[in-house]
Amino acid sequence: MMKQADEVSVIKLYDICRPAKEQGVENCEITSVTDNTANVTEGSLFVCIKGARFDGHTVAQQMMEKGAAAVICERDTGAENQIIVENTRLALAEICSAFSGSPTKKLGLIAVTGTNGKTTTAHLVKHILTTLGKKCGCIGTAGNDLCDGRLTESPHGTPTTPGSATLYKWFSEMVKNGAEYCVMEASSMALCQHRIADEKFLSAGFTNLTRDHLDYHITMDNYFDAKARLFTLTDNAVICIDDDYGRILAERHKDTAITYSVKEQADIYADYIKMTATSSEFMLTDSRAEKTCRVKINMTGLYNVQNALCAIALVSACGYDVTECAKALCSCQGVDGRLNTVYEGEFTVITDYAHTDDALRKMLSAIKPMVKGRLICLFGGAGERDREKRPMMAKAVSEYADVLVISSDNPASEDPVAIIEEVWEGADKTLPCIKEPDRRLAIEKALAMAKKDDVIVLAGKGHERYQIIGKEYQPFCEREIVEEILSRKE
Repeated sequence: MMKQADEVSVIKLYDICRPAKEQGVENCEITSVTDNTANVTEGSLFVCIKGARFDGHTVAQQMMEKGAAAVICERDTGAENQIIVENTRLALAEICSAFSGSPTKKLGLIAVTGTNGKTTTAHLVKHILTTLGKKCGCIGTAGNDLCDGRLTESPHGTPTTPGSATLYKWFSEMVKNGAEYCVMEASSMALCQHRIADEKFLSAGFTNLTRDHLDYHITMDNYFDAKARLFTLTDNAVICIDDDYGRILAERHKDTAITYSVKEQADIYADYIKMTATSSEFMLTDSRAEKTCRVKINMTGLYNVQNALCAIALVSACGYDVTECAKALCSCQGVDGRLNTVYEGEFTVITDYAHTDDALRKMLSAIKPMVKGRLICLFGGAGERDREKRPMMAKAVSEYADVLVISSDNPASEDPVAIIEEVWEGADKTLPCIKEPDRRLAIEKALAMAKKDDVIVLAGKGHERYQIIGKEYQPFCEREIVEEILSRKE
């Protein structure tokens, strides 16, 4: 990270790192902050992070010899200039914030967490605020808007919520570009790893919690606890009580919770819901303000009605009229990679990011009633991720699809054929199924079998324009692939 105008010295770090143990540290100017040994240069502050495979504490002295001015650590490393703190991950976030000029003090922060729905909800929040005339940045899976007039994809390998150095650099750029708000997706790993410092969020939303990322969190309780940290950082906890974990969270924060539902009365709820293949219409009621209004969104599916309620509640919690928020949402045309129609002719081709059994079930159940022909679903399990969910995905697809096409998602270093076989274990064996590890070829086979009024759903990639094979990010845009294959048939 580049040195800022208001330079940070070691002595100032005592005010930033809470709580730091007093030591006889030699004062000096800090010119950069990093937890990456490769990035340490003269004057760097090296933050010792203990990860799954490497512990920065073991090289603290080496980093001093390399030129680091000081180290932040959780235990005595023997380094000459060290500050010992309870949590180096949190200290890293706080220091990165200071180096970036404490940008979040000038931004209204809004966050969304949950297994599914984060991306859609975040973009709906941005649309509402933009329509209301406010400048709002956005950080998330489908791209990042730093209020510079463009939506940019995250660099390959960047997680949903980036590391502290990148995150606070982006916040700073938003402020420079005149942003008043920032809405962000807060992933469980980012919350668990304190990539976000102890910020004060204007509002925070919880969509749902279903099985995912257990390769990292191990148990659902750990996964839930990671998500729950976000709601200790806000006085406006917007929570879906259609979800079992949401009910637990709402009870835990009953003094600050703003509940929403599509199944029962809540603080904000929807009823008289009507859906078509491309839209949803419902009556929204805000019990707190005793207001009702008719809402129509250009997205289908009950889960998208939930996402709309969450977005409206998040913005209204920032002081905006709920009916104005609802009205603003009606002009939104959808979110990239979420139920996007990429071809419509004798048959239809849709792409969607659904990559968990719950997301697949919700997405396919929304589409199925509108399908006149067969529903063909192409999907696959990602490599180096939770293996136990793979057969669960096939089971969910089997409940709604007429034909299964099991292929690769991002196989990474795993054998694609082996992944397919693990997915296949949960499939209904009476259904027609194509197993094809080459996803491009699998798409071609799905298109070749399509008949009049069939709907093909390409699930798992959504907005992604790459496929991870081995350690390489290879170009892979499903919209372009479908267009190229069909153009050859004309």
